[in-house]
Amino acid sequence: MATTLEDWYKQMPIITRSYLTLSFLTTASCALEILSPFTVYFNARLIFRKMQLWRLFTNFFFFGQMGLDFLFHMFFLARYCRMLEEGSFRGRTADFFFMLLFGGTLLTCCAPFVNVQFLGSSLTFMMVYVWGRRNQYVNMSFLGLFNFTAPYLPWVLLLFSVMLGSSPIVDLLGMGAGHAYYFLEDVYPTITGRRLLKTPTVLLALFPRENTITTPAPPAGAPREIGRVHQQ
Repeated sequence: MATTLEDWYKQMPIITRSYLTLSFLTTASCALEILSPFTVYFNARLIFRKMQLWRLFTNFFFFGQMGLDFLFHMFFLARYCRMLEEGSFRGRTADFFFMLLFGGTLLTCCAPFVNVQFLGSSLTFMMVYVWGRRNQYVNMSFLGLFNFTAPYLPWVLLLFSVMLGSSPIVDLLGMGAGHAYYFLEDVYPTITGRRLLKTPTVLLALFPRENTITTPAPPAGAPREIGRVHQQ
């Protein structure tokens, strides 16, 4: 079991592995009282008046108490972050990292207006949204009750979350950031022939692009499983 888990971890692409590791370490440190959630949460006043700039980043790595909800978030983070990085962003690590920076910046700008202190779940939801939009022909099923295609996955998860009594604001923030990126990166250039989002040179130097052969997406009928949600 240990060897299998180690292999699974080492096979993750660098951004997915780094984000998952930081999220686990931050959340575990808070659970063990090595850190306090009050030292990592987003607070605009402390950031800009007290210059506690680390809060701009650490709030993305805390996912609440370690329990089933934490495991659920880690599963979605690991799965969709990895599928994006190994799928439409294969060989383009810099572009993927820039997508996360773009989404994180949008979420940070919105956070003071909606009173959200931790944005990791919203960033995860953004990745789910972008993956769904770029895999629009993948058929899915929720608990075997009804079928839908991948672009509707964020809405299904949002409805499920609301039914469990959670606030929809965190998920809606992620969907808004995901839609903004999808429109500016995939739709707007097709309409106008111009690209507004360009990966900074420093990121391209840090993560050089690789020459890869893109494999075709599996047929829509290929079975896949996503926790509580099943792809057919």
